[in-house]
Amino acid sequence: MPTKDELLYQIAELKSDYIRQQGDIEKLESTGYPELIEKAEKRLSDMEKQLAELNKQLEACES
Repeated sequence: MPTKDELLYQIAELKSDYIRQQGDIEKLESTGYPELIEKAEKRLSDMEKQLAELNKQLEACES
């Protein structure tokens, strides 16, 4: 199981990637590529699930 510091680092990295992905989606929406937007939104959804899991692991470390 990862340490608390490792989990915090992974969470911060994932949040950064998430924000970058949101920016990419905004650019795609302005240019009109629905198939690419769908894939990008799927990646966002996957990141949200991964973030929830990391937060759950962090909570377990802190208790």
